[in-house]
Amino acid sequence: MRLSACLGVVIITTTVSAFPSLFAAPVTEDSAPELFPRQIPNCTNGPTTRNCWDGVRDINTDYYTDFPVTGRVREYWLTVENSTFAPDGYRRTVLTFNGTLPGPTLYADWGDTVRIHVTNNLEYNGTSVHWHGVRQLGTTEQDGVNGITQCPCIPPLTLDTIDANDFTGALAPGNSQTYEWNATQYGPSWYHSHFSLQYADGAAGALVINGPASANYDEDLGPILLGDWYHPTAFALWQNIPTDGPQPADNGLINGMNVFDCSKLTDTNCVGGGKRFHTEFKPGKKYLLRFINIATDTFFKVSLDNHTMTIISTDFVPIKPYETEFISIGIGERYQVIIEANQATDNYWLRAISQAACGAANTNRLNIRGIVQYSGAKNTEPTSSPRFVPGSCDDEPMGKLVPVVAIDVPPSDLGVSQQEEVTMSVPDRIYWKLNGISAKIDWSNPTLLQVAKGETYPEDYSVLEIGRPNSWYYLVIETALPIEHPIHLHGHDFHLIAQEAGAFDASKVNATWTNPPRRDVAMLPRNGYMVIAFKTDNPGVWLLHCHIAWHVSGGFALQFVERKAELVKMFNPPSAWHDTCSTWSTYSASSINPPQIDSGLRKRVYRDF
Repeated sequence: MRLSACLGVVIITTTVSAFPSLFAAPVTEDSAPELFPRQIPNCTNGPTTRNCWDGVRDINTDYYTDFPVTGRVREYWLTVENSTFAPDGYRRTVLTFNGTLPGPTLYADWGDTVRIHVTNNLEYNGTSVHWHGVRQLGTTEQDGVNGITQCPCIPPLTLDTIDANDFTGALAPGNSQTYEWNATQYGPSWYHSHFSLQYADGAAGALVINGPASANYDEDLGPILLGDWYHPTAFALWQNIPTDGPQPADNGLINGMNVFDCSKLTDTNCVGGGKRFHTEFKPGKKYLLRFINIATDTFFKVSLDNHTMTIISTDFVPIKPYETEFISIGIGERYQVIIEANQATDNYWLRAISQAACGAANTNRLNIRGIVQYSGAKNTEPTSSPRFVPGSCDDEPMGKLVPVVAIDVPPSDLGVSQQEEVTMSVPDRIYWKLNGISAKIDWSNPTLLQVAKGETYPEDYSVLEIGRPNSWYYLVIETALPIEHPIHLHGHDFHLIAQEAGAFDASKVNATWTNPPRRDVAMLPRNGYMVIAFKTDNPGVWLLHCHIAWHVSGGFALQFVERKAELVKMFNPPSAWHDTCSTWSTYSASSINPPQIDSGLRKRVYRDF
């Protein structure tokens, strides 16, 4: 089992443009690429000046309107493939990027262009890759959402896997795709397959865009990905979930690692040998840790025994620092924290506690742990005790998430805002609905293609059009169901105006209009509502969905077509974009391609591993 983050990467200094790569993939590297130093006089980004950046921009720069254009291209090669790993000691099929779990971390600096070549080497399954939280300003076709902004990339096909009567034509170009976008914001995030439940089976990795910070630290310890883990594949689990609901997770992983007790099992796949996540502190140093929740159906509370944390950002938004004993992190959310190594030289448990109050239960929920070892401490397991952490699935308090770059939202009569109600119906299976529509899309006919052709959207695409440029759009999402939902919006940071339990009443909303929190994921409270607002400053097709994989698979999604007239004029994709659709259409019409049985935004039936 390989757990190192190996990838091909090359850094190109050039003008920013979308031209075909003339470079062969370089030798893979085992460590992160060295980033360009920022040695501008009077503003060197260092341990005591993390607020600085390039001599022109700093932590106070409004990154929505003023971001660097470095002229550098960070170029990566990723291959999605079937693997067999035992990340916690239980051997199973895993879907990976470049054969590692998690996939290699992709690094860039604020203002760089990022170009990623993705090859699909999965057996039978198509794929697409989404760059979670990336604004995609002017590049909606690079968002990586099958059926919305692109057709899926087909798997490799050979004479052994096809019938000449089913499929003809040139196949080789169909199983690769190049994505390219600009890093207009900074902070931690992740990339993942947006096709099916592939990310629940491992097809995900960290994405780090370096930039200034709102507090000082000595050393960046990198991204820490938190996820639940099932011993059956997510594809196998899905067969019963639409009728029976989700089953408990078997474990959780921290950066792809954890342990599992096989002593009482006779299952031959339980081979043992799992390992804990491990990192090291030097006394007196301050460390930056970037937590990212990549779970399928789990809300985590994260703490480090005997230590406090200073939170400095939410998603891609720097905030005014505040101290806490633990962080509450929903699926898709990210927090950057600083921890000072100010305790006795010893080993301490890093705990990611799965919250039983929402999402999936977890049979190993109190044993999802990593080890922080102080330099000089013995190589033994920690004996530190946990602090009290209340169980809930509430986000960090709104009042503490104060963006450094202050942006006010014009007050609005919420009684006339767009309102979407979350409901669940169970005629023959579970369907999740927004305003009575359970989303279902056709991979062969993405919304963006329909926009370009001037077609009418099918009702079950659940499309809302927003036409007025640079205006404010207000959205109320409400549910009477006793479960929280992590709501993710593509293409924008939204302003979180309200997030409350109880029925929505426009006259009684405790709204925050002055510099409200901004992020791209927030928790919809159980039996409650959230009010969000965003500025229509990014023409494109943008998905809004619950990030519980089972729920979006069940139709919990809608999409915005923003500034359609301008989008049609600016949308001029390369021929490869259209080729992907052409190849997928041929593939999907063949007997190789299994039938679609869900929303199309996540899961599909497939030939078993």
